Parts: sequence; structure tokens; C-alpha cells
Amino acid sequence: MDRSSGLDRPGTPTGGTAWDEPSRRWLTGAATAAEDRTDPGAASPAPAPARSSAGAAPGGTRTTPFRRGTADPVKTLLHRHRELCERAVDPLEIAAGLEAHGVSDRTAARFRHRDVFSLAEELYARVPRDGAPPPRPEPGRAPRVRAGWVLLTLLPGALAATALTGLRLTHGRIRPLVAAAGVLALAAATRAALRRGPLAAVRGPVSWRTAAGVRAWTLWLLGYALFGDGLLETIAAGGPDALPTGAPDGPWPMTAAPVLALALACAPAAWCAHLLASGARRRLAGSRGLEDFTSAARPLLAGVLLLFLAALTGLLALCGTVLHESAAYPRGLALGALLLLARLLVAHRRWHGPVLALGAAAATEAAAPALLLAARLPGCAPLAAPVDTLVGAWGPAAVPTLACGAAALALLVHALRTLTRASAHAPAGAPE
Repeated sequence: MDRSSGLDRPGTPTGGTAWDEPSRRWLTGAATAAEDRTDPGAASPAPAPARSSAGAAPGGTRTTPFRRGTADPVKTLLHRHRELCERAVDPLEIAAGLEAHGVSDRTAARFRHRDVFSLAEELYARVPRDGAPPPRPEPGRAPRVRAGWVLLTLLPGALAATALTGLRLTHGRIRPLVAAAGVLALAAATRAALRRGPLAAVRGPVSWRTAAGVRAWTLWLLGYALFGDGLLETIAAGGPDALPTGAPDGPWPMTAAPVLALALACAPAAWCAHLLASGARRRLAGSRGLEDFTSAARPLLAGVLLLFLAALTGLLALCGTVLHESAAYPRGLALGALLLLARLLVAHRRWHGPVLALGAAAATEAAAPALLLAARLPGCAPLAAPVDTLVGAWGPAAVPTLACGAAALALLVHALRTLTRASAHAPAGAPE
């Protein structure tokens, strides 16, 4: 493989308009000289007639900008993306990679093709392959469902239920040990479930700080869902001494129903991600243009999200009934939607949006108790007015509901723009 031909360099234009001028030069014969240098058997071009300062030939007839029939813009594009074309197992992967590099349907028209998919088919056919060609997947074939990741997605819910049962049955000094063991086991099971299957993250060029930020904000949001309402209520009441005595969870009340429901929802989330991947594959195989695929992928993404929220609603009702707690539908649904959208974006190599949305939601939740504590300083009483008003009208659950709901809405808009592109469903090795 020739890696010295400038294939997929970091400086490759990424915008659709950035390809218009290069493709115009290729179509108008600017690439002819480069092809003549790389093709030993090509005949030497005849010397061009001298031009006047006005761009006309000596006889007064204006010259054409290129010699028709000699320029092959598709060949030039093939040289530029030979590594992508040789690695692809079908034309759909080439189409997704070209879109990631900024090639649009309008750019494909300059290469004498009706759309990017038609251009990708020619590029795939032109690439020479030694020996037997790689197996081509059937168009629209869904990714395989493996028993390994199916069982792993059931493990977090089972361990969360076991840990909560242990907390209900233990008292005294052994109770913190049971809680710590349950948290560690749940974290390990969730990590294992997210490392395989359709929810597995593709690191790619992302930095370790971005990946660590996504994990840290996710843990904060889950921790606040478990203890945040009790903490906010405790601070608003003036401290643990102001709360009613005799609470089963001690001076710091705990809300376990949303966290247990989210742990159980790992399995529905994995299946929804599988439906998104398989549905996108089928629509990618049946589309004849990038806009066509986008218009078909948007309702698919919305349907997958609604299906997950329906499953999470049932789990919230079940967990609230079993644990004798309020189901907390708005708070649990907002957090579940935020976590699912963030994970879908991460699984498709989109890390920037999730880390910003998760960080904004976590910062908003942290600001509520911080403002209540800061209001106790001399002259800072007005700082608590927004939180007191919100908690007084809707209860402490209003803070995580608004924080996660706003972040989930922003992330949904971002997902509708990124996950509905063909390049988002390219293989893991495709260029970004």
C-alpha cells in the first residue's frame, strides 16, 4: 500500500464546500499533469498554444480550459483515498468515509456521478484486490446478536437489586461494607456491559481526558440521583438535626428507585442501540443519496429513543412499587434519555457533545446545594432565592429534572445532526 501518496492526511478538507474547488480543478484538467507523471505509458501532451494576456489564443479564438477525454477525476480521487477503498468490504463503507471527508452529493456530481453512493461503487470496483475479495455483507444485514453482550447487559440490574436487598436487611457497622461492595460490583458490571455489544465505545482519536470526563460526569449524575434529593432537602431544612428522626436511611435520605431502574435499563438500552445500528445499515443500503439517508435515519433515531423511554417508564413504576418509593418519572426519564443519547454518540465516535452535556447537567446539580450553602454567608442570602423557589414549588426532584432534561434536549438536537449522517455508521477504522 502506498502511504506516500497523501492518503487521508490530517489536512484533508472536512467541509463539503472545501471540496468544490479541488474537484473543479480535477474536472477541468488540473490533474492531467499529475496523472501523466504517474502513468509511464501515457503520451506526452502536446504543447499548449500561447495565450495572450486576455486568455485567448493568437488567432483570437479563446482556448478551452482542459482537453476533454484526458482528465480522470475519479482516478485522482482513488489515489487520494486508496487506503480507504482498499480497506472497505463494500461500497457503503467507502460512501460513509467519503462523507466524513466532506464529499457531498453535489461534489459527486462534479465527478460525473449522481450521488456519493454511485461514486463509491465505482471506487470500490476500481480498486485491485489480490487473491479472493473479502466477504461482502448482505445489504441491510443487521449486526449479529451475541449471547455474551446480552447476558452482560442483564448483570448490572441483577447486582443493583442484590445490593439494595442487602442494604434493606443489614444494620449497624456491616451496612456500609455492604453498600461499598455493592457499588464496586455494580461499577464493574456496568463497565463490562459497556465494553461489549452495541453500546461499546470506540475511542479513536479522543483524548483520555475527554473519556475520563464522560465517566466522571456520569458517575456524578448517578450519585446525585441516589443521594442528591436527600442532600438538598437536608441543606434546605437547616441540617440533619432539622429532619424528622426515625428515617430508615439515617440522617441522609436515599432515593434508590431511579438508580435501580437505570441499572435494569442497561438491557433495553443495548437492544435499542442494536436496533439503531441495524436500521441504519438497512437504510444506508437502500439510500441513493446522503440527504435520502438522513431523512430516513431521523425517525429511526426518534423511534429508538421513544422505545427506550417506554421501557424505562415501566421499570420506574416497577422499582417504585417494590421499594415503596415515588416512581419519580420526570427525573428518571430525563436522566435516562441523557445517558442513552450520550452513550449512542460515544458508541459512534462522537465524544465532544456528550462530555459537554453531561458536564453541564452535573454542574447545574452541584450549583443547587452550593447556592444554599453560600446563602448562609453574611450578605449572600439572595443567592438561595432561585433554589428555594424551585424546590418550594416542585420539590427537590425539580433540580435534576431540569438539569438533565435541558441537557438531554440539547444532546438530542446534536444527535439528530450527527447520528443521521452516513459517516456516523462507518466502521471503526474509517477515517473521521
